[in-house]
Amino acid sequence: MAETTFTIDEQPIPFTPGQTILEAAKAAGIYIPHLCYHPEFKAHGGCKMCTVLVNGRTQTACTHKAQAGQEVDVDTPELNAMRRTLVQMLFIEGNHFCPGCEKSGACQLQALGYEYEMMSPHFVELFPERNIDASHPDVLIEFNRCVLCELCVRASRDVDHKDVFAIAGRGQNAKLIINSPTGKLGDSALAVTDRAVQVCPVGAIIVKRVGFSAAPIGERLYDNNPISAEVESCEIPEAR
Repeated sequence: MAETTFTIDEQPIPFTPGQTILEAAKAAGIYIPHLCYHPEFKAHGGCKMCTVLVNGRTQTACTHKAQAGQEVDVDTPELNAMRRTLVQMLFIEGNHFCPGCEKSGACQLQALGYEYEMMSPHFVELFPERNIDASHPDVLIEFNRCVLCELCVRASRDVDHKDVFAIAGRGQNAKLIINSPTGKLGDSALAVTDRAVQVCPVGAIIVKRVGFSAAPIGERLYDNNPISAEVESCEIPEAR
């Protein structure tokens, strides 16, 4: 099949018909930030971290198809400032205390904060009152860390075929809920081996009795390499 190209920051990028801008960029070794995207699931452009300029207009790179001749801007001061603002907003709408989180050093939200030099929350922190669900024998949910990426929702629905998770409400009232008679994880059909347990990009879904032992602080994915280095393998890290 003939190879066609578009440009990212004036660099020619080959793609095959049907690929999104994000997929073509990753294949070419170019990092476009993302949080709710995962190659196993249909993209929905929810987090907006992958917003780029396509011929001068904003688009989400995970959903917008690559086309020959497109001029895509990714690394601009304005786009980077927008991404920093998005990360700041995600931090202040939840309760994220990185030093005490089991996912510290392997959390994509934390890594994006470093990538875009987030020095402070900037906005007034909301400190929402959210509970921890430790009712399951093998898995804990820390709702304070959930960023509503919906990866667990899609994994449970499309891979595990259990529909354990869902998002209820809209705007600031949106929240992750559990499909069980009591609303508790322990009364759901979730198993520790489910795909939904493995895809959380932050520290919201945690496997019990593992903690910091699986990969000690200092030896975790983003301790030595920035999140932009993940594009070299075109892989998204799994939960630990």
